[in-house]
Amino acid sequence: MHIPDGYLSPQTCGTLGVASAIVAAGASYKTAKTLKAKYIPLLSIGSAFAFLIMMFNVPIPDGTTAHAVGGGLLAVVLGPWAAFISITIALVIQALFFGDGGILALGANVFNMAFILPFVAYGIYRLIAGRSQLTAKRRWLAAGIGGYVGINLAALAAGIELGLQPLLFHAADGTPLYNPYGLSVAVPAMSLAHLLVAGPVEAVVTGLVVAYLQKTSPQLLELRNSTANTANLNWRKLIPVGVLLVLLVPVGLLAPGTAWGEWGTEAIKAKLGYVPMGMQKFADLWKPLMPGYGISGLGQNFWQQAVGYIAAAIVGVILILLIAVVVRRFGAKGDKKHGPSDVAPRK
Repeated sequence: MHIPDGYLSPQTCGTLGVASAIVAAGASYKTAKTLKAKYIPLLSIGSAFAFLIMMFNVPIPDGTTAHAVGGGLLAVVLGPWAAFISITIALVIQALFFGDGGILALGANVFNMAFILPFVAYGIYRLIAGRSQLTAKRRWLAAGIGGYVGINLAALAAGIELGLQPLLFHAADGTPLYNPYGLSVAVPAMSLAHLLVAGPVEAVVTGLVVAYLQKTSPQLLELRNSTANTANLNWRKLIPVGVLLVLLVPVGLLAPGTAWGEWGTEAIKAKLGYVPMGMQKFADLWKPLMPGYGISGLGQNFWQQAVGYIAAAIVGVILILLIAVVVRRFGAKGDKKHGPSDVAPRK
């Protein structure tokens, strides 16, 4: 679902970029009222989780791959506005440093994965969970269903965006300028991969983690409420989980193939016999530091790739934590200026 540069026209990228910027402004305003500086570590943990979970590729029967996003889980824990910020940070780092998703297409990827996914997932979750108790079985089932529906609607949006390109943007002879596959190909390809594989993975991850939090740290499921009592939260308990995820990311290398619609220009030429003019122009717009989550010149056997993958995971997490430190420092100044950061819990 990480659309590369060259697959969408500049007009499409610009439109979705503006839409994402508007949502980002709203998210900043909303989270400033509920998640104060002391909760920024959880925002960074959410970003790190999304970043890492997207490295776990799973195989699709047609020879491509897909992955979960974690947007449903973050929406349940943090609320959809804060989840938007967490996922957006992960997407920005993926695009800038690892070439996973384009720079021009960043607004489109943010719109699909950071906006549609968590907001839809949260809406489904609230609809099904209703006013049930925080530890009710209904809650984790609602979270899993929400995650499944959310990621599938995000994939559908990506399929429509890609599929519209040859219809709207083509040369005088009808040759596509950007993504060459129309709606009849792009929508089924994106949808089937997520309906059958990535969606169930998203649902299982979301449901199981929410069920685990219900038993161990139910207060984490109330963080989206400004009245939540978070005095006993200990972020250090999550460090072993993070380390385990980093060490396990090479499992994502076991899935063969590339995600549909994320091929490079050489692969496109091999499939079509040509590279669309616009795609050729914008495909290599940005040179990432660690393209493909690897280290240049390290080698191509599994263990060498695994070292590069783990190194990329560590770099990504460090970058997210550095952003959190900077934001928390400015956020702490704002809290001091405007008074206490927490609202006393209602009795």
